[in-house]
Amino acid sequence: MTTSTQQSRTFPENFLWGAATASYQIEGAVDEDGRTPSNWDTFSRVPGAILNGDNGDVACDHYHRMPEDVALMKRLNLASYRFSTAWPRIRPDGGKVNQAGLDFYSRLVDELLEAEIAPWITLYHWDLPQALEEQGGWTSRDTAYRFVEYATTVYDALSDRVDNWTTLNEPWCSAFLGYSGGQHAPGRQEGVAGIVAAHHLMLGHGLVVNELRSRGATPENGKSLGITLNPTVVDPYDADRPEDVDMTRRIDGLHNRVFFEPLFRGKYADDLTTDTEGLTFQSRPWQDWVLEGDLEVISAPLDVLGINFYFGNAIAAKPFEIEPDQVLGSRLVHSDLPRGNPYPGAGFVTPRTGRATTARDWEIDPVWLTRLLTRLRDEYGAPPIYITENGAYYDDVVEDGAVHDTARLDYIDQHLRATLDAIEQGVDVRGYFAWSLLDNFEWSYGYAHRFGIVHVDFETQERTLKDSGLWFADVAANNRVPARP
Repeated sequence: MTTSTQQSRTFPENFLWGAATASYQIEGAVDEDGRTPSNWDTFSRVPGAILNGDNGDVACDHYHRMPEDVALMKRLNLASYRFSTAWPRIRPDGGKVNQAGLDFYSRLVDELLEAEIAPWITLYHWDLPQALEEQGGWTSRDTAYRFVEYATTVYDALSDRVDNWTTLNEPWCSAFLGYSGGQHAPGRQEGVAGIVAAHHLMLGHGLVVNELRSRGATPENGKSLGITLNPTVVDPYDADRPEDVDMTRRIDGLHNRVFFEPLFRGKYADDLTTDTEGLTFQSRPWQDWVLEGDLEVISAPLDVLGINFYFGNAIAAKPFEIEPDQVLGSRLVHSDLPRGNPYPGAGFVTPRTGRATTARDWEIDPVWLTRLLTRLRDEYGAPPIYITENGAYYDDVVEDGAVHDTARLDYIDQHLRATLDAIEQGVDVRGYFAWSLLDNFEWSYGYAHRFGIVHVDFETQERTLKDSGLWFADVAANNRVPARP
């Protein structure tokens, strides 16, 4: 007998189906038409920073193959394509406008519209001009104001044809992996510098929202403004162990509430201050970088909230007796550069719980997504939500021109059903973007980790629709997940 989770299920009318990418991960052409280096161009040259010494110099060569890629989107029945614009291409070195860079995105938007695919722009997906990083990057307040200059340049050039605008993608990664743990560009390992960077990222977000509103970016004019976060779901490994319960609270504060609270409540949570007491950046507590009026700017009302979701974790406080191979991530081959703790002041491990994992060693439990979506509604009164990224890395093999990635298909299917569960509980979720359209440069994992629903041969640049892509095309065309055997 077919269970309810295996039955065909239909999404609400006008549910938006799309796929997502990011500029540095797919474009290549890093030194063409006036583009100057980003923080990721620089970081990828640090010995040991990127698995196998990879970089984004060519990536998917999307800069030259854009029409071909839009044709693929059409085959996938996508109603929308979420992509990011590259700051170093549009305002090289954070300086004057480079028309050639803007022209590329103008051609992309026109190509999408010709294919009846709605463009969805993310203004910042981690590629900061290196020249601005050398002036302090996101630990410098000035970067937030330079972000406004860049964002308004893009908006003024493309808003006649683009309605959906996202300020930042996953500021947790930019801030905490970039400035606390050093896993991502610029590779700094400076403790609570991550919170300072997060504050300036969010300040930049709020300043851009207010500036674009003044330029007519309102729902009444058909425009939608939002931000994309990557919240996690964390549970204590042992709910009867007070240390695990408290550490879970701390991680929730340093990953989720550090953004939820200023965005939706106009404040930072008191326990964030308590948990980071005594930790300083440039000999000062991080609160010194929060100036009067900042939180009012950051909490500017949003039209939509983007959510990127991949996995949750069980949290155990150290000291904790556990074999190394029982900690998630311990079996994963990575690069050689030493990494720090992206959670300032929090000592913890993420033990395995027996759930299945992706090839990235992320545990799988679709209920986590349902829980996250209902939490955002119940605790924060979130605006309408779009799942702006969701997907999985598995080791794909091309066989006779096909990629039978059943595990990825199953992962996406389960998370679409979890999204429907949240919708049926009253959460206003309006769309889903698969991550990723293409296999691409997967940050510190280089080209070794494939997330695409389209396979890319990085030597020949040949594209092959995977089984998950063909299945997703059917889902998008029919607005439903079909019955599964």
